[in-house]
Amino acid sequence: MEASADLRAVLIIGDGMGGRPVPELGGKTTLEAAITPSMDWVARAGACGLMNPIAPGIRAGSDTSHLAILGYDPYQYYTGRGPYECAGIDMEVRGGDVAFRCNFATVDGNLNVIDRRAGRIEHGTDQLAAALNAMEIEGVACFVKESVAHRAGLILRGEGLGHRVTDVDPHGEGPIHECQALDPDSEKTARVVNEFVRRSYEILSRHQVNKAREQQGQHPANIMLPRGVGVAPHLTPFDQKSNLKSAMVVETGLIRGIGKYAGMNVMDVEGLTGGYDTNAQAFSKAILEAASTHSYVLANVKAPDLGGHDQDPTKKVEAIELVDVIVGDVLEGLDLEKALLVVTADHATPITVGDHSGDAVPIAFCGRGATTDNVAYFGERTCAAGHMGHIRGLDMVNIITNLLAIQEKYGA
Repeated sequence: MEASADLRAVLIIGDGMGGRPVPELGGKTTLEAAITPSMDWVARAGACGLMNPIAPGIRAGSDTSHLAILGYDPYQYYTGRGPYECAGIDMEVRGGDVAFRCNFATVDGNLNVIDRRAGRIEHGTDQLAAALNAMEIEGVACFVKESVAHRAGLILRGEGLGHRVTDVDPHGEGPIHECQALDPDSEKTARVVNEFVRRSYEILSRHQVNKAREQQGQHPANIMLPRGVGVAPHLTPFDQKSNLKSAMVVETGLIRGIGKYAGMNVMDVEGLTGGYDTNAQAFSKAILEAASTHSYVLANVKAPDLGGHDQDPTKKVEAIELVDVIVGDVLEGLDLEKALLVVTADHATPITVGDHSGDAVPIAFCGRGATTDNVAYFGERTCAAGHMGHIRGLDMVNIITNLLAIQEKYGA
């Protein structure tokens, strides 16, 4: 059963917006401490619950959580983060390629990581990537392209490559890791990665972009650290399996890549930075424009996740309030008799942890088909009392198509 031209669903995801109580906030979570009149309105007017993106207690990545939310079981379809990151920045990942997500990072002379995000570098990464692009090692071509802020993609293309290798990125301060092969077929890949990292330090340490950063007292982006190895996935197109016409409005290469592999219309929008300074008005305008021509729109706002990783409660609260502005603008432009608005997070990034956790996140369904409950505020503890109960990310497409009354009946 296909969606009527009048019916549509809009899913707004505050990346990493969930959390745990923060002592500095008087025991409130950042979501509870934030001023969120629009999300609170959605909670009051809609049906609330909690969602585990993958399963209770599983620490979901942004990639695996979005796969699940789109109805792709990550245990079946996840082939590593690298291919999604690369596809999201318009790099072609071919069969036989090995792809990585990378960070431009700062290391000292002993290759100890000082800052794995190079001060969240925002300018000059295109020049740094160009300085590394098309390097050849053992007959393997190394293709590099910058993504958002400190992120980049790396594709290895050549003969004799396997993808079962470990990360170089230590995911924290301290010595970088040596890439290790996890099977004999991947030994060449490990050698190439280690040589690429060594050369990246030699080249980037001398680069004029980093010389200028050092003169300004900023951390140089003097090394590239690969992680999240993978190969190209094979996904059934989302529209085909859901009978929806879908679009994405997102900021990061990673989520863009998932949308591309899923065959969704990934919108290009100016002003979306993937940072704290992203343009809320551009975001909401793009969401509404996409919803005018598509029956399913997924939007991801990155900023709350940054505050969680930075363990900065003030920044995370401000980022959540930015999400609320977007939700409010979208509410004004939607006809909730024909549209379903869903607000949630893809995972929790608690201030007290500084990384993703396996906690459930709040979710609210408002508008078409949604029955109101007694929840008055959008938050972790309040939404737990909602009548949607405790759902999984894999349930999302079924719930949305059920509320829109476009789902085929199972059985007689």
